[in-house]
Amino acid sequence: MKIIISYPPLNKEKGTPLLSQNRQFQYFKDPTYIYPVVPAQAASLLKREGFDVLWNDCIAMDWEYQQFIDFIKNEKPDLIAMETKTPVVKEHWKIINDIKRLSTIDYRPLTVLFGDHVTAMPEESMINSQVDFIITGGDYDFLLLNLCNAVREAQDSGEHYTLGAHLEPGIWYRKDEKIKNTGKFELKHNLNTLPFIDRVLTKWQLYAYKNGNYRKTPGTYIMSGRDCWWGKCTFCSWPQLYPEFRSRNPENVLDEIEMLVDKFQVKEIMDDSGTFPVGKWLKEFCLGMIKRGLNKKVTLDCNMRFGALSFEEYKLMQKAGFRFLLFGIESGNQTTLDRIKKNLRLETIIPSCQDARSAGLYPHITIMFGYPWESYEDAQNTLKLGKFLLKKDYAYTMQSTVVVPYPGTPLFEECKHKDLLYSTNWEDYDMKSPLMKTDFSKEKLLQLVQSLYSVSYSPEFVARKILSIRDIDDLKYFGRAFLKVAGHIFDFSKKKT
Repeated sequence: MKIIISYPPLNKEKGTPLLSQNRQFQYFKDPTYIYPVVPAQAASLLKREGFDVLWNDCIAMDWEYQQFIDFIKNEKPDLIAMETKTPVVKEHWKIINDIKRLSTIDYRPLTVLFGDHVTAMPEESMINSQVDFIITGGDYDFLLLNLCNAVREAQDSGEHYTLGAHLEPGIWYRKDEKIKNTGKFELKHNLNTLPFIDRVLTKWQLYAYKNGNYRKTPGTYIMSGRDCWWGKCTFCSWPQLYPEFRSRNPENVLDEIEMLVDKFQVKEIMDDSGTFPVGKWLKEFCLGMIKRGLNKKVTLDCNMRFGALSFEEYKLMQKAGFRFLLFGIESGNQTTLDRIKKNLRLETIIPSCQDARSAGLYPHITIMFGYPWESYEDAQNTLKLGKFLLKKDYAYTMQSTVVVPYPGTPLFEECKHKDLLYSTNWEDYDMKSPLMKTDFSKEKLLQLVQSLYSVSYSPEFVARKILSIRDIDDLKYFGRAFLKVAGHIFDFSKKKT
C-alpha cells in the first residue's frame, strides 16, 4: 500500500505559506521552512510498519501545481495525507476535489486531512470537500498508522472499507454516504515507542538551511514533548491538539540527538515542544548532554516560558549546549496576560531575559498586537517593552505579529460571541491584516508591528550586534537575519492593508 504525506503547492500571491509545524500561520516574503516533526514521524512510523511511503513537500521544493498533479498521476498512491490550517483549508478542499477527479474504474485515491483547523471543525471539511478521512488531535502519526492498517486490512479482505470498528477514537470517515466519527481523540500513545525520524525519507535537507533561527547550519528539528506543559493560552490553537502534556524520556531524546550529530553532522537542533520540559527532566537531560560530550558538538534551541527557570538552571542549559530560547511575551499589559491565561507576571519578563543573557543564552521574544480590549496606549506599552528589551540586548531577537483568533480557541469563541470579528472568511486568517475589532485603525495596528521590526535598524541595536560578532557563523547569521527582518517589514507595511 502506497502512502504520500504531502504539502501540495499553494497560492504564492501573498508570499511563501509557512504551513508545516507552525502554531501561527504566516506568509513570508523571505521563505522559512520549518521541519514538520509530527508528519515526519508519521512517515517514519508507516515505513517501519511495512508501508510504501513517499514524502512530498511541494512548498519546500517550490513545485508548481501541475507538477504535483502529474506526480500523483504517476505514483498512483492509495492514500494521500495532508496537514492543513485555517487560512488554506479552502485551497485544500479544492486540491482534494482535484485529486478525486483522477479516479478511474480501477483507481480510487483516498485522502486524509489533519491539523488544528480540522480538529476544531472536522465536519466542515467533510461537507465542503470529498475528503475521505479527517484525523483530529495531535497524535496523527499514531492515528494515521491505525487508519492505514484498517484500510489495508479492508482491501486485503475484499471489503468495501467498512472501517469504523477498526479505527481509534478521533477519526472521521464516510459510510453509506453518511459522515461518521469514532468519538473524541485520546492521547494514550507512548512517545518513546516512536522510531527516530527517517531523515532521508523525509528529505531533511529541505529544511536545514532556510530557517532564521539557526546560527549554524545544517540544522534540524526534534520534539521532546507534545506540546506545552502549561497549555492554557486562549489564543493558541495547539492546546486543542494536545490538551495533555507528554514527553519522551531524556535518554530517548539524547539518543536521537547523538544519532543526528554522528550520522548527519547536524550543527544546530531546535526542539519544537511547545515548552521544553523543566525540573528533574531538564536537569537529567542537560547532565546527559555534558556526559556524552554532545554539548561540544551541537547547539540546542527550544521554547521556554518566563519565570520557569532559575539563573542556575539557565547556566546549566548553557553548559549543556543550549543557545537560543524562545519566549512568548504576547503583550506588555498585565490585564491582557491574565485575560489570555498566559500565567505570566509582567514584572518577571525583564529579569528572566537578563538572567538568560547573563547565563550566556540568547532570548528570542514573540509579541502580538491587535487584542480587541486593548487601547492604542495599551498597544504602545507592548511596543515600548519590546523595544527596551531589544535595545538593551536583554532580548537578542524577536518576532512580532497580529493576533489571530483561530477556530477552536477560547479567543475565537469569545470574539464570535461578542461580535468582535471583522471576518469569518478563513482566507483572511493569515496575519496579513487585523481580524478583531479594536478602537483604533487597522493602519495604526500594522504600523505598531512594523515599528517593532524597525528597531533592528536603530544605531543602539546595530552597535550591540556588531560588538557581539565572534566568528564567521555570527556574520552569516546576521546576514540572514537582515533579509528576514526586511521581509517582515514588507509583510506588515501599510500598503498591504
